[in-house]
Amino acid sequence: MFSSSLSSPARSVSPIGWAGAGLFAAAMGLAAAASLWKLLVIGATAFVAMAGGAWLGAQSEAASRSGGERQARRLAWGYGGASGAMVTSTGAFLIPTAIAHDPVVGGFGIAAGVFAGFVLHAAQHQLAHLHLPFDATTLELTAHSLAAGFVIGAVYATMPALGPALGVAIVSHKAPAGYAAARRLYRAGRSVSVLLVPAAAVAAAAVPVGFVSPPGSDVVHALVFGVATGVFLHVALDFLPRCEIGGEVSEAAGLTDPETTAGEFDAQHHLLDRLRLHAVTSAFAGGVVVFVAWWGLHA
Repeated sequence: MFSSSLSSPARSVSPIGWAGAGLFAAAMGLAAAASLWKLLVIGATAFVAMAGGAWLGAQSEAASRSGGERQARRLAWGYGGASGAMVTSTGAFLIPTAIAHDPVVGGFGIAAGVFAGFVLHAAQHQLAHLHLPFDATTLELTAHSLAAGFVIGAVYATMPALGPALGVAIVSHKAPAGYAAARRLYRAGRSVSVLLVPAAAVAAAAVPVGFVSPPGSDVVHALVFGVATGVFLHVALDFLPRCEIGGEVSEAAGLTDPETTAGEFDAQHHLLDRLRLHAVTSAFAGGVVVFVAWWGLHA
């Protein structure tokens, strides 16, 4: 899925990517052997959604490497649409699930997750010094998926029947996350295949927990899923396109030189204003897509 005739490391499957694929296969095998069919479908849907979104993100980024305003617009629409869908999906599907177990503890968990995401994001510079094959976003998505998978596995016995609504809930936040994260990894020259780890993490956590079926409580589930939701919300907000000098969108437009004449400054200012309009519109459009998908199932 991630390989290509090109030799770019962003397109090759890394050892971590293969490990993620192997982890997913093992979880699917265990789910089938234990007849945990709902967990198998949920884990497979999450994996395909994120991996598919990552593949689309890598292809989109590879096709728009020319630079200039057009490239910046495409990046703003890619990040904005994905972030808008992620924020909307978080508000519509993840937050209600977190607080359903315990409103106060779930709320504290969400806050803790946002702070945890911020800590990982702030540590991005230190992580770069370690020359790791993944970035803070990949770590955040993996943490979110593992925590969510833990709760899904723990409440497996009381889960409702599978249906299109659950599919929309999973796809509407997994696919955009994979898409946006893949674009960022590709732009940084990193292997996009590392996203197979967070893609597999839901199944990797949910299936063993569902197999063991440990005792749990609403308070624990609210805290764990709240943290998962908060981490994901931080990721979603982090992908909102920021059209300022020094950001990814401005770099894509070629606006990286702080030493400009008055005329050049005015031109850059007007370009950034146009890009901000695209950023806001795309984020709103991403949210509308999720709403329309949900509304279509309930109309």
